Parts: sequence; C-alpha cells; structure tokens
Amino acid sequence: MVKICCIGAGYVGGPTMAVMALKCPEIEVAVVDISEPRINAWNSDKLPIYEPGLDEVVKQCRGKNLFFSTDVEKHVFESDIVFVSVNTPTKTQGLGAGKAADLTYWESAARMIADVSKSSKIVVEKSTVPVRTAEAIEKILTHNSKGIEFQILSNPEFLAEGTAIKDLYNPDRVLIGGRDNAAGQKAIQALRDVYAHWVPLERIICTNLWSAELSKLAANAFLAQRISSVNAMSALCEATGADVTQVAHAVGTDTRIGPKFLNASVGFGGSCFQKDILNLIYICECNGLPEAANYWKQVIKVNDYQKIRFANRVVSSMFNTVSGKKIAILGFAFKKDTGDTRETPAIDVCNRLVADMAKLSIYDPQVLEEQIRKDLSMARFDWDHPAPLQQIKAEGILEQVSVVSDAYEATKDAHGICVLTEWDEFKSLDFKRIFDNMRKPAFVFDGRNVVDAVKLREIGFIVYSIGKPLD
Repeated sequence: MVKICCIGAGYVGGPTMAVMALKCPEIEVAVVDISEPRINAWNSDKLPIYEPGLDEVVKQCRGKNLFFSTDVEKHVFESDIVFVSVNTPTKTQGLGAGKAADLTYWESAARMIADVSKSSKIVVEKSTVPVRTAEAIEKILTHNSKGIEFQILSNPEFLAEGTAIKDLYNPDRVLIGGRDNAAGQKAIQALRDVYAHWVPLERIICTNLWSAELSKLAANAFLAQRISSVNAMSALCEATGADVTQVAHAVGTDTRIGPKFLNASVGFGGSCFQKDILNLIYICECNGLPEAANYWKQVIKVNDYQKIRFANRVVSSMFNTVSGKKIAILGFAFKKDTGDTRETPAIDVCNRLVADMAKLSIYDPQVLEEQIRKDLSMARFDWDHPAPLQQIKAEGILEQVSVVSDAYEATKDAHGICVLTEWDEFKSLDFKRIFDNMRKPAFVFDGRNVVDAVKLREIGFIVYSIGKPLD
C-alpha cells in the first residue's frame, strides 16, 4: 500500500488529503500537525475549518484510510510521498520584511524529513512558495540525506475557499513540477498516477519545478488584478453616475475577457492574494525588475484604497461623524461559505470605524467571537505566525466592539449597516423589520452589492452600493 503523509492540517492540507483518501481507497493518507487542538478537532464532529461538503468526506474516510495525528515523525518515516503544507507567512522583520515569504516552517519541515527518513521519498511542495524554493529545500535534504534519495516536486493548490471540495473533485488543472532528469520524471509520474484516480490526464499539467512554483503566484496575481481593476472602475462609476454592474457585464461578455472575478466589492481578502503578490513584488525587485514590481504593487494599493474609500464613505455619509453611533457589521469572513478571516476587508473597515469612535455590532454566521476579537487586535501579517509571536494591540479599542448571534440583534438601534460579506442569508433578511428597529435616518452601505437597493430605498433606507449611482 502506498502511504502518503501531509505535514500541516490547515485549509489546504486537510481538505486536499480528505478528497485524496476518498478517491484513492487503496492509499493510506495521514495528515499530521504539531497542534494538538487542531488534530483533536479533525478527529471530532466539529472540524477546525468550515467548508461545504468537507464533513461528509472526512466522515466517510476517517479511521479507514484517512488519519489525523500529532505523531509527525512516525508518519513521515512510514510514508512514500510527503506533502508539505505549512505556513509561509509574510516576513514581519529583517530582510524583505513586509514582502518576502518567511520559509522558517518549511525549512524546519525539510530538516525533520531528512532526520527521520530511512527510505527514499518524494517531497511535494503544497504550500505557496517563492520561485526556486525547491532548490533550497533540495540542498537541505541532500546534504542531510545519509545516502537516501529525495525527489522534490511542486504541486501548488488552486482551491477557492467556499468551493474547495467541488474544486478538488473537478479541478480545472492539476499542476506538477519536477526535475527534467530520469529520477525527477519518475517522481512526477508517481504523483500523476495518484491524481489520475479521478482527474482526467489531459488536466494534469507537468512542467519544470520553477514554472510550477511561479504559476501559482502568477494565477493569484492575475485574479487579484481583475478585482482591483473592477474596483478602480467602481470609483469612477460613482463619480460619473455609471453602474459598475452594468459596465462589468458589458466588459465580461467579451469572450477575450470573460465574466469571472469582475464583481466590484469592498476589496479582496484571504490568505493568498495579498501575500502572493507581495512575494511576487519582492522576487521582481530581487531580480532587478522594478517596473514589473511597481505594476503589481498597484494591485495592492488599489485594494487598500477601496477599503479606505468604503470606510470614509460611511463616515462622510453619516454627517461626517460616527462617534458614539452604533454601526452593524454584517459579515466578517473574507467571502461567503467559509469561516476564514485572513486578510478580510472587514478588519480594515472595522478598525477605521473604531478609530472614529463608532460602536460596532458584528454578526457573521460562521466566524466565532474569539476569532473576530483576535483579528481586530492583531498587528498586520501576524495572523499567519504562531500565537507566541503575535503582537496584540491594547484591549481598549475592543470595548467599542460587540459580537452578536443574529443580524436582527446586530442592527437593532443601529444608525447604519455595513454589508461586508456576501452571505446568501443577507439577501433574504426582513429589511422592513430591520428599518423599524433602527435609528433614523437609517443607512445601508453595501460592500458586496448583494441587497436590493431599490426595495431598500422604498422602505426608507439611504443606500450606498459599491460602484452605483449615489443617493
């Protein structure tokens, strides 16, 4: 029996390995992590992450050919293929701080693999890593190999949170990068055979290592660039009276462009887009390509501008002061159908409103109060580092924040509502009931263009939608 081990039981490692176990019943899959609470959660009825369809997959395989364990060294020792899916956060200090990826955890994993291995292994990069990381990992493994052969492959993930299980079942492509020599090609074939259990061979793309590593950064940069493009257009639409939804539809019907990722919003979030673009910027700068670096910097700048612009609109619309006013925040996750809050635009919007002395009442159907409070009190980029290294701000600002269990409680006696996540339930709220229980004038600031602005105006709301004509 082929044995696969994945180091890292997070948003990538857990779902990917669960689907792999489901589709390859003759392969034993172990997901390992040094975090005991996280592994305990994977072994319980309450998984540590929310993803539609994940519960069913885990329950079908767990205890049969899918195992979650803190015994990292044992499972690495026994495995034939080791996936490494550890954090690669943005550095917060030293060379490249604020842009470069911190590969500390990757290096630790590589050294541990070399230490415990007694047989040849294929080591697979699953984390998003800078170009030529494989070369560095290869050096660590070969110089500590004790005669054991290691082959390094790059197999970047292209999952979208909220649709991860669907994406894993039916991926657009699976990318595998390896060395061009005979041993490298043999390793590529071994991993290709695993995915071929359920992925058509024409969708399994094989490249060299460096192309695979760069393709992941490039894909996220291109997607984020589309969002920043439509968001930049949304500002112009508001200034001219155009409707960004109509503009995006007209643009998206051009088959050369297509309609995806053209929804104007308060900004993009998630663990990958900003981190990967910052990494791409750093790589461009290190390779003497400042013009290319500046191009990608602008994608980040427009995203930051959109969040600032939204928060400023809230303050200016409410008579240039939100001091002491209750504002309901509907949605805190960075997108619907996930509980993930990493780099969510809600953090920046909430922090700016709190700085203006607003009182926030936050509701999200999947994000726990503990997580919201942690996010609002943490320094930038610290979310991806272990808890002991995270810098927590003073507790004072959180006194202005309450977290509640439903939208009606959040909006009661509020002066305004900010919709920051496009949860489906927000479309079907009883806005007449909400309006009756709010202070007047009652404002709605729709950061996702999910509410029916016409109906809300008929009820009596003053409505601001991203990229739409203003009240």
